[in-house]
Amino acid sequence: MPTKYIIVTGGVLSGLGKGIAAASIGHLLSSKLKIVPIKCDGYLNVDPGTMNPYEHGEVFVLDDGGEVDMDFGHYERFLGVTCRSTWNLTMGKVFDMVRQKERRGDYLGKTVQYIPHVTDVIKNHIFDVARQESADLMIVEIGGTVGDIENELFLEAMRQMKEDVGKENTIYIHLTYVPIPYGVNEQKSKPTQQSVNLLKQRGIFPDIIIGRCSEYLTKEVKTKISNFCDVDPEAVITGLDVDDIYEIPLVFEEEGLPGILHKKLNIYSPPDLRKWKELINNLRNPEKEITVAMCGKYTKLEDSYASIIESFNHCSAHLGCKIKLKWVETTDLCDASFLDQIHGIVVPGGFGSRGAEGKIEAVRQAREKDIPFLGLCLGLHMAVIEFARNVCHLKGANSTEMDPETPYPVIDILPEQRNIKEKGGTMRLGAYPAVLKEDSKVYALYNAREVTERHRHRYEVNPAYHEILLQNGMVFSGVSPDGRLVEFLELPQLRYFIATQAHPELKSRMEAPAPLFKGFVKACLDRMG
Repeated sequence: MPTKYIIVTGGVLSGLGKGIAAASIGHLLSSKLKIVPIKCDGYLNVDPGTMNPYEHGEVFVLDDGGEVDMDFGHYERFLGVTCRSTWNLTMGKVFDMVRQKERRGDYLGKTVQYIPHVTDVIKNHIFDVARQESADLMIVEIGGTVGDIENELFLEAMRQMKEDVGKENTIYIHLTYVPIPYGVNEQKSKPTQQSVNLLKQRGIFPDIIIGRCSEYLTKEVKTKISNFCDVDPEAVITGLDVDDIYEIPLVFEEEGLPGILHKKLNIYSPPDLRKWKELINNLRNPEKEITVAMCGKYTKLEDSYASIIESFNHCSAHLGCKIKLKWVETTDLCDASFLDQIHGIVVPGGFGSRGAEGKIEAVRQAREKDIPFLGLCLGLHMAVIEFARNVCHLKGANSTEMDPETPYPVIDILPEQRNIKEKGGTMRLGAYPAVLKEDSKVYALYNAREVTERHRHRYEVNPAYHEILLQNGMVFSGVSPDGRLVEFLELPQLRYFIATQAHPELKSRMEAPAPLFKGFVKACLDRMG
């Protein structure tokens, strides 16, 4: 069977959820097909690694060390695949590849132009990935909105795709917005019509239209979209606003999307949603409720912590527990009032000194009051600093990231990072193994001697201070295979006080929640009684 291609575009406005829609489509077709997702982003950055979370949301890190768009989190969680960095194609990467080819003389002296040279690089990259992965189905999501100048070359490449692989192997799916204006109480199809017209002007005629709406699309509005946009009435699908993104595959199944895809692509891969529906039912009908304080400095944009939020959703589905997140901006944290009615504390990752002292205060409250605590990456650093200051009595202990002149640099930059000048892609990135201490809580949670988690950092627990931390009761429950780097730590005398240098939230799945998160939620439930 030749590789099939589903091209997903978006219109009307950004933030409609193309990534979730693409991941949900893949989930419905994944029972018998090997699916590879590709994300095409129009920005000129090589990757999102140097972008502020307020600009772009969470940077998702892959096993191979690639820093990619946060939609890859949805792909991995919905498709059960381990993505590769080559599956994220930015215009910055494309132009870099074109420049390298031109410098090598690959174009044999020709004038290098957007068409065909840039569009050929885009298509050939996608074809190469399909061949390398032996993919049955490629789902290609085009970032941004139709009409954005940044994605014009990607759209042109996708238009050409049908001629290259055959129309019988290609489907175009367009996600739009169907508003219901206040006081009108009527679904409006005009934004969808205009968006599809913009897409047609670029030579792409959608086979399926997904209308994002707060209600199921009526028969009348589906017929109207069908007539004005030249698609079959049954190919107008509701993209329903839902309480939880994991409900989207169920909505698409109800709307008949799998059958349409099977017919148009001449494939058969029926969805098996029995386990998925069981977990969704647990999410909808929780038996208990806890509140967790998320103590960070990017709290104004929750997408900055998207994978952490999803990890808690996975725990909710397995433990029948609603988890409310209380966002605590540590830049302004100066007292313990944030502890009112909370059952656990999470200090997530981040960079820079802003909000650091607030995070250290949050750790102190967790330790002294025996509140379940989970520290992630920078959260581990904050836990070590707090312990060094208040238990080991190393006054002024800090990280050299926060205070280069600290008398006790308990957190210091990795030696191999000292002379690096460029920021992009130069951290300790990707999957790294850790050897666990067999009598530790972390070992009990993973039930394994060696585990692998993903990393994104430059600073580590300074080996010069390992001994004093251990002497005062801190346990290094997981270290690098050579014993040099602290990967997990805990305070065993407390109910649950665990921190990791890694980002276990990046590997959490609906079917298999991250062990540290699941253990943390159980500890919060136990504390609640």
